[in-house]
Amino acid sequence: MAAGFGVGRLDLVSRAHRALRHDRPGRRRALNEDAFLADGRLGLFIVADGVGGRPFGGLAAGEAVSVLWEWIYRETRALGASWTGGEAAVQIAGVVRSAMQNASRTLRTMANTDLRYAGMCTTASVVLVAGEIAVVGQVGDSRVYHARGAEVRQVTEDHTLFNLRLKQGLVTSEHARGRRSPITRALGLTDELEVDIYAVPVARGDRLLLCSDGLHEYFDRANVLRHLFQLDIRAAAPAAVRHARRPGGRDNITGLFVEILGPG
Repeated sequence: MAAGFGVGRLDLVSRAHRALRHDRPGRRRALNEDAFLADGRLGLFIVADGVGGRPFGGLAAGEAVSVLWEWIYRETRALGASWTGGEAAVQIAGVVRSAMQNASRTLRTMANTDLRYAGMCTTASVVLVAGEIAVVGQVGDSRVYHARGAEVRQVTEDHTLFNLRLKQGLVTSEHARGRRSPITRALGLTDELEVDIYAVPVARGDRLLLCSDGLHEYFDRANVLRHLFQLDIRAAAPAAVRHARRPGGRDNITGLFVEILGPG
């Protein structure tokens, strides 16, 4: 298992991750406004979902993914061999946070330059893996899950009005079933962006799932996720999309499964 990250060790990272993504427009939407990236060589995985009800959601998601990749690629090359040891998580966290803030500023600049783009924004869940640490950056209501054996947990927190009220004790989780909630944070939504950062220890055999809300809204039972994570990596994403489409699939659906294989 690679313990660090640097330009000279990119060959280890390329063998340490295997990803499979599947996406479909929701049954009620002809256009998929989700975007994704899976770069095993860089150890970078992204799912973005253009916010519904706002213009150019697909453009916002695609532009954000492009800016995120370019920023993170450039910054990791600049760090080079210094990206090792105990400081790695702190360094990665800074790169992911600044990349997401820069992507948000890019969308804001586009909107200020051309009024057609006013109001466009997107969620983003970003995972950057270096050795035994996966740093997760989160804005919006796409999600990241982590599985080790039979244990599955949700890493990220939804940035929605409902979730805010839930934490304040104003509503209960039962009120969420079948309901949509406005986004409280998104790339391009405001001038200043707060990014949630999580450091997740990973080991050989662990799996991660990055997905848009069009998928995770159908994870109403824990055994659904456990079943999907136990499938062959090549079957997991198509099975997840089929699960979401079966009861209606009202939104765009994207699921990106990542398996940690180690350097060998």
